[in-house]
Amino acid sequence: MKGLRGPLKVRLKRMILRVVLALALFWGGGIVLFSFLPVPFSAVMVERQLGAWLTGDFGYVAHSDWVGIDDISPWAALAVIAAEDQRFPEHWGLDFSAIEKALSHNEQHENRIRGASTISQQTVKNLLLWDGKSWVRKGLEAGLTLTTEVVWTKRRILTVYLNIAEFGEGVFGVEEASQRYFHKPASKLTMSEAALLAAVLPNPLRFRADAPSGYVRSRQAWILRQMRQLGGEEFLQRNKLH
Repeated sequence: MKGLRGPLKVRLKRMILRVVLALALFWGGGIVLFSFLPVPFSAVMVERQLGAWLTGDFGYVAHSDWVGIDDISPWAALAVIAAEDQRFPEHWGLDFSAIEKALSHNEQHENRIRGASTISQQTVKNLLLWDGKSWVRKGLEAGLTLTTEVVWTKRRILTVYLNIAEFGEGVFGVEEASQRYFHKPASKLTMSEAALLAAVLPNPLRFRADAPSGYVRSRQAWILRQMRQLGGEEFLQRNKLH
């Protein structure tokens, strides 16, 4: 038995190394390719679709429709920044001041946990990783986010985010959301409609844009105020985001 332990340990190390290299090639290749290619589907879309099939829900279909940033209303871009990451043009993927504030808030309010994920982190998580909370995923997310920030422009990160963000059950991307909820292309979204879509982003499987609760409406109103305070479309132009 002792004689087998050595070769077994070597084989195990080789297997782990191969898995790590395969994942590195997958993630690295994805970051490079999607820096200029449209994203056909995201890891979270695959996760949702497989999860539905495994539970016997064969009617579920994850829908998305890729569009370039020029075919997305500037209000949609501004709304998600106002709602999710107002320091998006300034940070390098991780917003340490937001993380510090979130930690302080969570210590004082254990029943109301606040996150601090940037748009860059959410893009990486949705595109390359999986949903859920774990230190392993968070560690991978941080590393891949920093890599993505080096390879991609902020405009590209925002474009991919708007195309793969989840806005409801089976609804991925702002074009699909706009067609589903407002029966119009994303390029025609109004300021109010864009704010409503952004309002469901914290939990798109609980909050609904087609039947907004009082909380969603109040969050929509807050996002509208933040959009105005940021400076409207001029904010996007100044930071070369649209």
